[in-house]
Amino acid sequence: MNQLITYLTFNGNCREAMSFYKSCLGGELEFQTIGESPMAERMPEDIKDYVLHSTLRSGPMLLMGTDMIGEQGLVKGNAVSILIECQHEGEIQEIYQQLSIGGQATHPIEHTFWGALFGGLTDRYGNNWLLHCSRGDGYGQPLRLP
Repeated sequence: MNQLITYLTFNGNCREAMSFYKSCLGGELEFQTIGESPMAERMPEDIKDYVLHSTLRSGPMLLMGTDMIGEQGLVKGNAVSILIECQHEGEIQEIYQQLSIGGQATHPIEHTFWGALFGGLTDRYGNNWLLHCSRGDGYGQPLRLP
């Protein structure tokens, strides 16, 4: 089966943002700059430190990012959120607290009618996050596709 991966675009602050996400989520973080790529010769000197490609791997999670923006520029919207299925209440609380630093809590973590913990926020980079955690007693089930 194919894997769906979240790939974020930033405006020259990809390294900062991905390092922040690593501090919140843990894992291994790798970067490739424009200056380290075969396309370096064709690019302006002032963007050679921009991130061409970054990868954050933490367990089954894979988050990727870049500073490469098309001619239209960076347009942030509210149509996409990154969902993390947490393993326990402590994890959802910790990740929510870390990601909300400098951001905006849009939905506090609360017990839902479907028996899980759920919360949402917009981080300091304008990305929307949803956090979900089943109760672990068989009632609140992890979010899964059929």
